[in-house]
Amino acid sequence: MSMFSRIIVAVDGSESSYHALRQACRLARAEGGAIRVIAVTPPYEGELRLVGVRQHVAEMVSEPYKKALAKSVEIADSLGISVQTVLEQGEPHEQIVNAAESLGCDLIVVGVRGCNPAEKLLMGSMTARVIGCSHIDVLVVPGDKQIATDSILVAVDGSEFGKVAAKRAFDLQKSYGSRVLVISVADVPEHLYGLDAGVAQGMIDRARKNLEDVGKEADSVAAKAEMLLHEGDPARIITEIATKMTVGMVIVGSHGHTRFKRLLMGSVTERVIGNAPCPILITRN
Repeated sequence: MSMFSRIIVAVDGSESSYHALRQACRLARAEGGAIRVIAVTPPYEGELRLVGVRQHVAEMVSEPYKKALAKSVEIADSLGISVQTVLEQGEPHEQIVNAAESLGCDLIVVGVRGCNPAEKLLMGSMTARVIGCSHIDVLVVPGDKQIATDSILVAVDGSEFGKVAAKRAFDLQKSYGSRVLVISVADVPEHLYGLDAGVAQGMIDRARKNLEDVGKEADSVAAKAEMLLHEGDPARIITEIATKMTVGMVIVGSHGHTRFKRLLMGSVTERVIGNAPCPILITRN
């Protein structure tokens, strides 16, 4: 059964968004899924009292996004994929999430440039807000990275969100025969070893138990997983392991939905997305 049968891809005319579309087309071909491509014209906030002038400005503002959709159709056609396009107006992250939900999509795909340090840290505000507001899994495709399912790294932290991330990894393994690496990182501050070794050991024991729990879940669904226990800064460790093991995808859980127009998903997930050497799947319940 296809995990991602209905995919929506956000484009804005940037090369990073077109690259994300190409990767989504590859995934759709493998999954036998359908793709919708959405572009969102930002709202015009100026005061225009003349109807004719307002319409002219609206057409000017929307033209680049219409061109982005037209180019997206060309890109998909060249890859043998038929796509449907959607043009909306409003706050981009709100319109993308609303369209994904109303169309019954099970995956949102977005690209990030990832070329300048500030942008990598913030991921681009639109991408961050999509993740913060979405009830649907979001696949973030950085720079020129390729989607690959041969090797997957999934991060768990003992929360329900981590369990959902592990389940997605096992589902992908069932579909693609992926090698699944499960990592749990004990975030033990260095000073704590000297102050209270017992507390430090307790944190390490909890991280180990996280792996044991996921191992039991893997056994229950006949999945195979390699368990990795590490100590240190979780975001840095996850990124380093993903690079060292040359994984094709990192899966992390997001800590919830927010109605607010800002990102609320935890610094670890945010930093992993900003620095990972491969696409990142952020799972939702």
